[in-house]
Amino acid sequence: MPIQRRLEDNEAFLTHPACSDSLDLSVKYFANIGYYPPWIGYYVRVNDQFVGSAAFKGKPKNGKVEIAYGTFVPFQRQGIGTRICRQLVQLALETDPHVRITARTLPEENYSTKILRKNDFKCLGAVMDEDDGEVWEWEYDR
Repeated sequence: MPIQRRLEDNEAFLTHPACSDSLDLSVKYFANIGYYPPWIGYYVRVNDQFVGSAAFKGKPKNGKVEIAYGTFVPFQRQGIGTRICRQLVQLALETDPHVRITARTLPEENYSTKILRKNDFKCLGAVMDEDDGEVWEWEYDR
């Protein structure tokens, strides 16, 4: 479910505890970088339960877009993160078949690296992220 541009337009998320914590940050983030659907943030619902979040970290630049995703704690280790990642890849490719899709993780093996590998991402190596320091950068390998 897309996160709308304005906080007050996100009624479904405002009262949900797992969403309300990050909703304000998401709205402010896209107000700062630009709100260009489908290159926005989303909350993920399965069987009428919010289970996680997904986002593009802005519209593509130089033919490249970065994805981010997460599963809420009660729903972790159930394959949901893998499906969220897959949906982001599909949406990106449906919107722009030529876009390069990237992701960043901590520079260590973890659940995110497993999810990316399951979705055909390859690790390109370590890079410096201005917010997170050294991270591993990944790219979807068609």
